[in-house]
Amino acid sequence: MWVLRALLVCLALPVRADVVVFPAPGGGERELVVYSSLDSPLARPLVEAFQRQAPDVTVRYEDLLTGEIAARVMAETDAGQPTADLVFSSAMDVTVKLANDGYAREADVAGAETWPDWAAWRSMVFALTFEPAVIVYHKPSFPDGPPDTRAALIDWLATAPKGAIGTYDIARSAVGYLFLMRDQEHFADLWPLVRAMGRAGVQTFPTSQDIIDGVNSGALKLGYNVLGSYAADQAARLPDLGLVLPRDYVVVVSRVALVPRAAVSPDLGEAFLAFLMSREGQTLLAERLRLPAVSLEVRGKDSAVAMQEALGAKLRPVAVSPGLLAYLDGAGRAQVLAAWNAALEGGE
Repeated sequence: MWVLRALLVCLALPVRADVVVFPAPGGGERELVVYSSLDSPLARPLVEAFQRQAPDVTVRYEDLLTGEIAARVMAETDAGQPTADLVFSSAMDVTVKLANDGYAREADVAGAETWPDWAAWRSMVFALTFEPAVIVYHKPSFPDGPPDTRAALIDWLATAPKGAIGTYDIARSAVGYLFLMRDQEHFADLWPLVRAMGRAGVQTFPTSQDIIDGVNSGALKLGYNVLGSYAADQAARLPDLGLVLPRDYVVVVSRVALVPRAAVSPDLGEAFLAFLMSREGQTLLAERLRLPAVSLEVRGKDSAVAMQEALGAKLRPVAVSPGLLAYLDGAGRAQVLAAWNAALEGGE
């Protein structure tokens, strides 16, 4: 029965994988298989830098949606089949659940003992990026600067043009839902804020890029809780797009990685993970991909160190821990979505 269930899961998966094979530059028989939610063009400099250290390794890189990654690892493991050697995903909660449910193995990674406590769990799941939620704004619409606290945002919404604010559709955006749940823990007036957005005719979107595009064009004046890693590079290139870190507190999420229990070459999975956690890998993530580094050895502007020096206790990183599993509870999620919809419609 378990084999049938696994096969059904496999058959139900959308065929969407973008598979890129990076041949071993020095030749060789070894292959590293990576399941990742990071777009393959962005991953190329990481893979090629790793292969300079391991020139005999071919890398098969499969770009998948976060839900597809988890479903494939579970189905393949349950069916006794090989799976990825490394998982690299932006879905913190789903990836921690994989480890909690027995689909990961402990990784012996050099330097792991110096990793921040919040950024690793049981030597299985490791945070590799440090990505804040920001406010993006249309610069011509805010000559004196945008609201930069949630209280100031509530005040601005009272007189804002109808439909001027955008944020995630939390029913369709995993990161949007995660940001809302963290707001609920850190901001006592969250629901008055959501009701204020509802009265102002908030527009909701499934992706960061949708919000950024709307703000840059002026169709939106402001975007709330946008993933900063998507906004920073564009704000540097687009003169009408600005971003600000909220002054009251800043929620930070991470992309996380693990080595699956059913990996064919777990040593290669560990080697790639070690590279991504190394000074070189973290610097590439920060400087080439604009994904801020977790490592305390990396001190550029796109790093946890720089943000900690600037913001200190105002940072609220989401810890890699089983506490994330609460966000996957179906009944709790239904209650949050109902409260969200009621607040946007002007209910209590």
